[in-house]
Amino acid sequence: MKIISKLLKFLPLILVLLAFQACSDDDDGGTPVDPALLNIVEIASANPNLSSLVAALGAADGDLVNLLSSGTFTVLAPDNDAFQALLDSNDAWDTIDDIDSAVLAQVLLNHVINGSVTSADLTAQGSGYTKTNADGVASQKLSLYYDTSNGVTFNGTSTVATGGADISASNGTIHIIDAVIALPSIVDLVAANTNNLSLLTSSLVDEDLDDVLAGDGPFTVFAPTDAAFTGFSNDNGNALSEILLNHVLIGTSAISTGLDTGYVTTGATFDDGDTDDDNNVNLSLFINTDGGVNLNGVSTVTTADIIGTNGVVHVVNGVIDLPTIVTHAQANPGLSALVASLLEADGSDANPMLVPTLSGDGPFTVFAPLDTAFTALLATDATWNSPADIPDALLNSVLTHHVIVGANARAEGLTDGMMPETLEGDLITINLPGNDDNAAKITDGSGNEDIDIVLTNVQCANGVVHAVESVLIPDTTN
Repeated sequence: MKIISKLLKFLPLILVLLAFQACSDDDDGGTPVDPALLNIVEIASANPNLSSLVAALGAADGDLVNLLSSGTFTVLAPDNDAFQALLDSNDAWDTIDDIDSAVLAQVLLNHVINGSVTSADLTAQGSGYTKTNADGVASQKLSLYYDTSNGVTFNGTSTVATGGADISASNGTIHIIDAVIALPSIVDLVAANTNNLSLLTSSLVDEDLDDVLAGDGPFTVFAPTDAAFTGFSNDNGNALSEILLNHVLIGTSAISTGLDTGYVTTGATFDDGDTDDDNNVNLSLFINTDGGVNLNGVSTVTTADIIGTNGVVHVVNGVIDLPTIVTHAQANPGLSALVASLLEADGSDANPMLVPTLSGDGPFTVFAPLDTAFTALLATDATWNSPADIPDALLNSVLTHHVIVGANARAEGLTDGMMPETLEGDLITINLPGNDDNAAKITDGSGNEDIDIVLTNVQCANGVVHAVESVLIPDTTN
């Protein structure tokens, strides 16, 4: 039965070969078969230089012979030498049948693009990413990078052979190539883009992160362009390895439709000085999806959803430096009133220079009032329409009452009843769960209780931010 099954599987190929033999034996002047009337598999079967490809199609899972005999596809067809080089790359492989059939199917599908794409189509685009039929992460199809600047190459490893382009079939186009294209990791897809991501590639190699990001993952990488790196001066003198890791989400493959406005955690870390742990906590990244995808207010996704075997790459137009407390406040539209107040304080007579201070080394812990909190504060005085209307001394004392100096007090480090001293000099009191809504709360210096901490652990490179629902008021009776 197995022999019969194999014969049935290859019956279409056998019939094609018989048809071609009949044409070659036709001494009666019969009309030869027009190759354009043959499908992709039939043309491959008739080309002796593609016999290994035909054998691989038959050996792979998924009945690829039937798949490529219908529909409309572009097939990047490795020649026999390409398949021999593949076999030579692994001592355990002597023939195509030695390759795991499921893996072989994915490798072959990574050479198949939906639709008919000619070399002229590729040349008109110049370079870029397209999708193949192989499976990548997040239920997405793998990406393939093409470049026509010097011939036509794919993923930087395979080139269309001389005379091998634009072979027309009844259901698509074949391009014969000189190497089998491996299933790409995200590092492979970045490295292939020498036109736009070469500085990222060299930086990953220099910092020994290329092997890390070629691992199992999954990862999401926000990949700065060469122009982004060229325009980045690293004024803060941060380590390149940490800057690079600040572009990486570890443990997730986040495609663009899965990105929401809010905070995520990157691979970059901050030494929180806690001797009871390993001293490193991961930094936060603010994603704003209102009108595109913006990161920490400084970088925007320009090309999304480049899919590898171990993650997703999104190309961005700016390098994302390690965020300070001010960086994160400026990036979040929900903290715009706090930013306006900080800037107003810096220009006031009672000037504590809060923006430069909170951009400095720290560490600081900041309880950041939401915009709704400032709206409620302004409503307490009919003469206050904006932070500029609040008397300088009062505004400065209020703002500094939200800052703890010398501590990176994350939520897990807060204890019930702790009374940290603020930069203003007054105390606040932390009240931990035990109440009905189970939220951590603050009592401010004026005795206002039950002020909810509504967001915790926005980690910066110089401290941590927790958002609160109300403005904290210091004791103004002193």
